Amino acid sequence: MQQGQPMIIMGEDAQRVKDKDAQEYNISAARAVAESVRSTLGPKGMDKMLVDSMGSVTITNDGVTILQEMDIDNPTAEMIVEVAETQEDEAGDGTTTAVAIAGELLKNAEELLDQDIHPTAIIKGFNMAATEAREQVDDIAEQVDPTDEDLLRKVAETSMTGKSSELDKDLLARLVVEAVRAVTVEADDGSHVVDLEFVEIETQTGRSASESELLNGAVIDKDPVNDDMPVEFDSADVLLLNDPIEVEETDADTSVNIDNPDQLQQFLDSEEKQLRQKVDQIVATGADVVFCQKGIDDLAQYLLAKEGILAVRRTKKSDMGFLQEILGAEIVSDLDAATDAHLGTGRISRDAEAGLFYVEGDDAHGVTLLLRGSTEHVVDELERGVQDALDVVSTTAADGRVLPGGGAVEVELASRLRDYADSVSGREQLAVEAFADAIEVVPRALASNAGLDSIDTLVDLRAAHESGDTRAGLNVFTGDVVDTLDAGVVEPAHSKEQALTSASEAANLVLKIDDIIAAGDLSTSGDEDEGGAGGGMGGMGGMGGAM
Repeated sequence: MQQGQPMIIMGEDAQRVKDKDAQEYNISAARAVAESVRSTLGPKGMDKMLVDSMGSVTITNDGVTILQEMDIDNPTAEMIVEVAETQEDEAGDGTTTAVAIAGELLKNAEELLDQDIHPTAIIKGFNMAATEAREQVDDIAEQVDPTDEDLLRKVAETSMTGKSSELDKDLLARLVVEAVRAVTVEADDGSHVVDLEFVEIETQTGRSASESELLNGAVIDKDPVNDDMPVEFDSADVLLLNDPIEVEETDADTSVNIDNPDQLQQFLDSEEKQLRQKVDQIVATGADVVFCQKGIDDLAQYLLAKEGILAVRRTKKSDMGFLQEILGAEIVSDLDAATDAHLGTGRISRDAEAGLFYVEGDDAHGVTLLLRGSTEHVVDELERGVQDALDVVSTTAADGRVLPGGGAVEVELASRLRDYADSVSGREQLAVEAFADAIEVVPRALASNAGLDSIDTLVDLRAAHESGDTRAGLNVFTGDVVDTLDAGVVEPAHSKEQALTSASEAANLVLKIDDIIAAGDLSTSGDEDEGGAGGGMGGMGGMGGAM
């Protein structure tokens, strides 16, 4: 070995992929993930059926759900999944768009790499293009009144179009906007803050989605522990208890020797006395209703019913926290310390047919969206669609900027980026142009998923934008180029900015890797399966084993 030459000592099972092979491997893996969700984009997008190892089935076209449920076993592909998760966390929607753009950026980058353009030049060009694109999004975006309910409904409808919630999107969009408005407060500087943590979603099967409703307060999917308990209160004092109403168990295993029936009766009397004492403590607080996070003994149930107190056991932790806000109560962890100061007040009603309690506080800053559907699969997808709609409507209410949908923004951004590329010198100019081409994957995918010719559609869209129509987008139902903002296809500007940021950062992260070193299989789970493409690189093994 020559002097100064680096030495790498690796085990027999270690694997290494370098330079162009490493770039091809990473790009193939990332593109495979992006292409797996591309067909779900838009109102005409298709659904995916995901079956896990236990046989559970999920049917959805929600990008982040698909990627999270897929059995992805490749470190590079995991980076693209993170794009979707980041987009979901920051913007609430647009996950498929972000992932599709990231995949297209890498596809175009691969073509530049084949032209011997160095990755650092491509990365610099992508960064320049992303910065310019975000600035242009702000320029294209239209300022709106965050209290404009008609516009917010259009944002919600656009988000839900193409999902299971689309059939009843008029009703659901109205409920979503009402929910957001109910938890929106105006800050001292005049801006609007949306507390989505005060919006709960409950689902119920066996009924039509058109019967979904918004309730001012909480919905508890529980039954009273005793049928003789009252279930209706106009004004109830409510105790939230995180302490079992049961006989206290000893920390250590103990045995009791009983010599005669009297000793057994004394033992039972002692337990009964203990339970009566707990019920008396509840009565002493003045509580009319008890929501208990833990269990309630059968005898305690009888005694509480005898006192005219409604009791619900095994209440979910999340419901307890929401009830705390709704009722203005404090959660009590030790019944011995409970007083009337811990109680909250509210109205309690019971829907016996649905098996639900409705809990409404006097000054409740919280609402519940009760979503109904025929089956579990339907309500699960309905919940995902409504959750995305809640996120984008709250983002729009807080941000106050909207964009025309239907691919209008992407075509306009691509046109402006190509103009911007003329001012960029060096090989970075090619990367900026590649970025412009990449974001047009959105209108092309919308057209393709709608059964339209993507090339003809893109030509028509470009012509409309060159003539000055910045809001020209695709109507996927007719195939016409229309003013999508007037047509009610409205997207939040923040979501688009985040998608551009997430996609470009993920692409650049992949492009910076020129050497992959792994001890054994490169799969993220550490399995030692043999075979697989990519020289035993495991996991996705390039494009062939994406999932």
